[in-house]
Amino acid sequence: MKTTGLTREIILWVIILIPLVYLAWVWNDLPERVPVHFNLKGEADGWAGKTAMIFIVLGTTALLNLILLAVPYIDPKRKLTYMGSKYHQLRFILVIFMTALAMFIIHSALNPDTFQLNALLILIGGLFIALGNYFQAVKPNYFIGIRTPWTLESEQVWRKTHRLGGILWIAGGLVMILLALFPDSVTRQAIFLATVAILVVVPLVYSFIEFRKEQRLQRQS
Repeated sequence: MKTTGLTREIILWVIILIPLVYLAWVWNDLPERVPVHFNLKGEADGWAGKTAMIFIVLGTTALLNLILLAVPYIDPKRKLTYMGSKYHQLRFILVIFMTALAMFIIHSALNPDTFQLNALLILIGGLFIALGNYFQAVKPNYFIGIRTPWTLESEQVWRKTHRLGGILWIAGGLVMILLALFPDSVTRQAIFLATVAILVVVPLVYSFIEFRKEQRLQRQS
């Protein structure tokens, strides 16, 4: 591993350790049963022993980083290795987000009655914007990106779908951040769910349409 690569990995693992240090710091203040799931209203609806926080934090940070580190080498297409620094920048984005999420989960466990749904919306919206900016740089692979049967079958369909998906995810992220500025209501929940549905369904349908179009052109040529 080159020096720059070693420095990158050290920085990533330091970031990963932040929520673990925070968890150790507040461990004695945590209740024996902590909330581990909240509904769209910000109400706790899932509980577990506080030991579960260790596995939640490790799963959202350390395990994720190990998976991202291994993915370029186990991907049959080996296209992610061609992304170079772009892939490692993407790793930083995901690790920083999951670290922030782990910190948020620990804070919510400490203060279950003051769950900040608005902060979570801003966090998720920021992630969507960051990922949307990187979609066009993601090469065809089986692990990261908009993986439909049609994008995996055609590199051109992959590129077109991720170009559209990038725009949609950036717009969707902005919508989620704006939703955080409004009071909780049925309308806000409906807009959130509709936004998520659009981000999932539109690229799926678009990739199918583009693949069929490509097939027709191939038959005509």
